[in-house]
Amino acid sequence: MMTLQQIAELVGGELSGDGSIEITGVEAIAGARDGDLTFAIDGKTIDKLNRSAAAAAVIPAEVTNCSKPHIKCENARQAFHQIAAKFRPAFHRLRIGISPQAFISPTARIGEGVDIYPGAFVGDGVSIGDGSTIHSGVRILEQCQIGRDVTIFPNAVLYENSVIGQRTIVHANAVIGAHGFGYDSDHNGHRLGVQLGHVEIGDDVEIGAATTIDRGTFGTTRVGDGCKLDDQVMIGHNCQIGPHNLLCSQVGIAGSSETEAFVVLAGQVGVGDHIHIGEAAIVGAKGGVMHDLAGHQTWVGLPVTPAREQFQILAAQSKLPELRREFKKLKREVAAISDRLNQPKKQPRNAA
Repeated sequence: MMTLQQIAELVGGELSGDGSIEITGVEAIAGARDGDLTFAIDGKTIDKLNRSAAAAAVIPAEVTNCSKPHIKCENARQAFHQIAAKFRPAFHRLRIGISPQAFISPTARIGEGVDIYPGAFVGDGVSIGDGSTIHSGVRILEQCQIGRDVTIFPNAVLYENSVIGQRTIVHANAVIGAHGFGYDSDHNGHRLGVQLGHVEIGDDVEIGAATTIDRGTFGTTRVGDGCKLDDQVMIGHNCQIGPHNLLCSQVGIAGSSETEAFVVLAGQVGVGDHIHIGEAAIVGAKGGVMHDLAGHQTWVGLPVTPAREQFQILAAQSKLPELRREFKKLKREVAAISDRLNQPKKQPRNAA
């Protein structure tokens, strides 16, 4: 339990309201109860926050219409994360060392302070850096190199020669270094092409559950430093993913494509093969990337176009039913005029 005043001091925010209010927990707006602290991302959620049962809130500095006791912060989301860590500290597992129920090749090199859980497999020539954690069911095949303070969660698989940088997290059931989807095809069928490459993952990368990253055909598939990959992302062979990319769930990138730094691909974006995406480009959810994209722009649609252009297209499409009705009306009017013009002219009567 903390008072609102203590929390404001913790995050260096500006307190408004009764600082003696006792906060017993943190919760999102929808689930907040009496005694809870919640937060608003921006002014759009303030009305919902004001109606909630929360005792107080953390809000962005620019918001002015919060009716509850609150703490203003320049970065409300980051401040709330800091507060949440106080109320819900991360679970720290005890260091267990190397379990006798794990298989460790006698040629593997294991650093200081490494934990390897029961049922893990570490193959020939593998190197694991100091302070790393290998959970149960992980399979690390021959000649893989794993940096310091890496965590690999249960049942992830690293194929041979995969390289993992420092402080990287690999979540459950991820597969790194599987064969690329490349076949030599003729009338007899499809034969798997050469698979001589490997995968290199940079430092401070997070790889989501059930994500797959294929090895290069001859060279290397790379994921740059600081990248964050959501669950069920697929990266094809020979791709070069630049530093600090954000790839959301179910993104699929075909072989030999490249992204520069700080690219964001929203959920279910599909990227064709041999595509180049420029620095800080953003592709909206379900976007289909079929050509190279310039950086520092937002792209949406299938195929993607600049956001402004796509929204104009959508606006025009929304008017199609109305335009269709007007067209049918005009067509009837034109037909009526045409009928009148085509009627035979009446002959004048002769004078008596």
